[in-house]
Amino acid sequence: MQIASGQLNNHLAKGLRSLYVLHGDEPLLVQEAADAIRGHARKQGFTERSSFTVAGAHFDWGEVLAAAGSMSLFADKQIIEIRIPSGKPGKDGSVQLQQIAGQAAGNDDAVTLVLLPKLDRLSKQSAWFAALDGHGISIELQPVERAALPQWIAQRLQLQQQRVVAGVEGQQTLQFFADQVEGNLLAAYQEIQKLALLYPEGELTLAQVESAVLNVARYDVFKLAESILAGHVARVQRMLEGLQAEGVAEVLVHWAIVEDIRALKRLKDAVSSGRPVPMALKEQRIWGMKERLYERILPKITQHEIDRLLCDAHVVDGIVKGLKQRDWPQDNWQALHRLALDLCQKCK
Repeated sequence: MQIASGQLNNHLAKGLRSLYVLHGDEPLLVQEAADAIRGHARKQGFTERSSFTVAGAHFDWGEVLAAAGSMSLFADKQIIEIRIPSGKPGKDGSVQLQQIAGQAAGNDDAVTLVLLPKLDRLSKQSAWFAALDGHGISIELQPVERAALPQWIAQRLQLQQQRVVAGVEGQQTLQFFADQVEGNLLAAYQEIQKLALLYPEGELTLAQVESAVLNVARYDVFKLAESILAGHVARVQRMLEGLQAEGVAEVLVHWAIVEDIRALKRLKDAVSSGRPVPMALKEQRIWGMKERLYERILPKITQHEIDRLLCDAHVVDGIVKGLKQRDWPQDNWQALHRLALDLCQKCK
């Protein structure tokens, strides 16, 4: 059974289940959820803990099955953790996980905790995941999106009896904090804890936060693409500077930008030929956040603008590969800035 991450504490307060599956790529959220489950288990006498990491095709699943079926000499109850960093247990692992799920369902002397990275659609439809989900509780730990980050920061500050000042300054404080830690939730958590050490309980001013919170933001090219399509000019500039500082390859950034321009071209052609927008998006296998962004952009961007962007993308492709182009910056990152911001302005 799947539950939302925000429902975990209420669920645990009602009673502990014998099998939990946590999957997601945000280490802080996965760790906190696992700690909450472990804490409730220990309170109920599950004091032994066995941990297994599935690595490679020759992992000995027999040890896990033996642990699940045995009683400890020193405690009546135990916590069994199975970490699968790749998210791919393999053919043998699939069979074993289904068996483990069945055993866990009727075992009151063990709590089994399966820890996985973010799963793709095929993994969620697999027999092994269906068995785990069917016999236990599965929780997807989704990353905190940029739009929700200020509220997340405010909630974390409240847990340590701190808050930003009311009004415009408070909003500016949260936005500044979010800009400094975007894409790095674990560092954000540490910066929040730092504020508890530096300042007493109560209100925090913008000046206090600016003097204390370091710039620990981390960006990836996929989030950059979403920001460009959303028309967030200032954020795009900041992300490009961050990616450059992190040493991300220019060709990778160029690829991410061009992929969206090409997708816009295909969608515009499909819509011009009479395809409804939802059908065109489905045919191009575009879902989620980008689906909503494309739906907003398509009616207002013209075919001529897309063609011009494609030509410019070709020019920038040459620049990042060492070819000089007239009327364009010769620096790779400056050329990428120009292309990205041109597309961003057209998406506003």
